[in-house]
Amino acid sequence: MHEPVRKSERLSADEFFARARERLTLDTPAGLNDPTIIPRRGDHDADPVMEKIAAVRPIRPAAVLVGIVDHAEPTVLLTQRAQHLPDHPGQVSFPGGKIDKDDATPMHSALREAEEEIGLARGHVAAVGYLDLYMTTLGYRIVPVIARVQPGFQLTLNTAEVDEVFEVPLAYVMDIANMQMHSRDWNGMTRHFYAITFGQRYIWGVTAGIIRNLYERIWRA
Repeated sequence: MHEPVRKSERLSADEFFARARERLTLDTPAGLNDPTIIPRRGDHDADPVMEKIAAVRPIRPAAVLVGIVDHAEPTVLLTQRAQHLPDHPGQVSFPGGKIDKDDATPMHSALREAEEEIGLARGHVAAVGYLDLYMTTLGYRIVPVIARVQPGFQLTLNTAEVDEVFEVPLAYVMDIANMQMHSRDWNGMTRHFYAITFGQRYIWGVTAGIIRNLYERIWRA
């Protein structure tokens, strides 16, 4: 596990995006499809034993859009998955999904998925760079795409996949005091994971893990 870190500084939108451009690239991660490369980041950040479980799973390449809305006080765009879905119903997530063979890059996958899931027009979105490749216990290797989202967009939700879209202040999820370590039973094991509570919203698992990586790569000095 990572060492505890101090409470984050406060960044304006311009400062945040400038730092993101300095620290990130849009180079496709080497471990996205290579089983000999184990991503440094993933569910095993909070629960190291999960690395061995994830490493033997078939690789499932995916990409998500970590949309930072360019308000004076920037926000993070998140979705509430539909309650009727067979996998992770009702959970908070980033727009995204599997990388299709016709997608030129993970960035294109994330933009396509965001358009399909919530109707976010690509003209409002400017990709900045990729966070670290994130490996889940089920074998997904997720490329989180940091993007600057211009306000004023109109959304049309695909209700087969998404119940709701909402925004959370970036400064709130970047405050390390708001990120906790929680646990629950999973297949006879006790799993540990990061979690953030925002009002009635419970952000946990992969989504909170990616937010943690966002904090470590961009927000932290």
